[in-house]
Amino acid sequence: MTADDRSDQRSARLFVVEADGIMRDLPRTRLATLFDAGDLVVANDAATLPASLHGTHVPSGKLIEIRLAGWRLLHDPRRFVALAFGSGDHRTRTEDRLPPPSLSTGDHLRLGPLEAVVERVLYHPLLFELCFQGSRAAVLAGLAQHGRPIQYAHVPEPLALWDVWTKIAALPFAFEAPSAGFALDWRTLQTWRQRDVGFATLTHAAGVSSTGDPALDSRLPLDEPYRIPERTAAHVAQVKLRGSRIIAIGTSVVRALEAAADPDGSVRVGNGIATGRIARGTPLRVVDAIITGVHQPGESHFELLRAFADDGLLAKVSAALTACGYRAHEFGDSVLLNC
Repeated sequence: MTADDRSDQRSARLFVVEADGIMRDLPRTRLATLFDAGDLVVANDAATLPASLHGTHVPSGKLIEIRLAGWRLLHDPRRFVALAFGSGDHRTRTEDRLPPPSLSTGDHLRLGPLEAVVERVLYHPLLFELCFQGSRAAVLAGLAQHGRPIQYAHVPEPLALWDVWTKIAALPFAFEAPSAGFALDWRTLQTWRQRDVGFATLTHAAGVSSTGDPALDSRLPLDEPYRIPERTAAHVAQVKLRGSRIIAIGTSVVRALEAAADPDGSVRVGNGIATGRIARGTPLRVVDAIITGVHQPGESHFELLRAFADDGLLAKVSAALTACGYRAHEFGDSVLLNC
């Protein structure tokens, strides 16, 4: 797969699932025509950080890979929650990666031009808090120089940072790409404007999708900060008042909007933290439909879809996606749940 393949909207597909269970297989270019005047589409405008760093665990002298996975302090590029792996790279499946050296509080890590200290190991030996040494400017420069995008074995070629930025990427805030946003292009946004379909953004720190450890994966997603702009909150309120629909581009948007939701379906302006899982039985107070990727049962992203549709319908959708050869992962095809 090449970068050109990843950006070719005309080759991508869209599987549409209606509330009555009717399913349609469409080119993703049809996305621009599927919503009504007055509806509002909300997308995550977070750019993706170069969150994978290779280096050395100084006490043992062993090779280590660190994947930044969460903000320890909001907007502070020196303190993060991170995952650790042993030697190797993304070409080895995450679940097959070697374990990291045993980490302890106070251990030093040498990551290219950056030095970091383990502040504490959390509830799993792969997960810990770290603090980069040096000034904010020096840390940002070191991340830009040495860091690479987090990636997985299904794309063997190394990804450039711009490969994991959506067309609307703004502030570097996410640890993995808010990949549902790859369905957007400027032609689609222009068509929505012409059809009076609203479009708004928020910023959500989309986290890691896989840790390689089933026990830790079961606790995903980690707590993730978000920011709701005043304009977006006002637009949501207007749409709810007139009874039109809110369509989320991706699970990160659902998490942010529902975390910021008041009982009346309005959303609070400003910064917040999305905690816990959205899953079967979670009431959705804001979002009416979701555009997402192709996810597998058991993944945290799939668990969120259970808030939109019952298990029977999702099983039929999964079977149809497999039979029709839909592509999974972050550069794959899309699904619209209108449930």
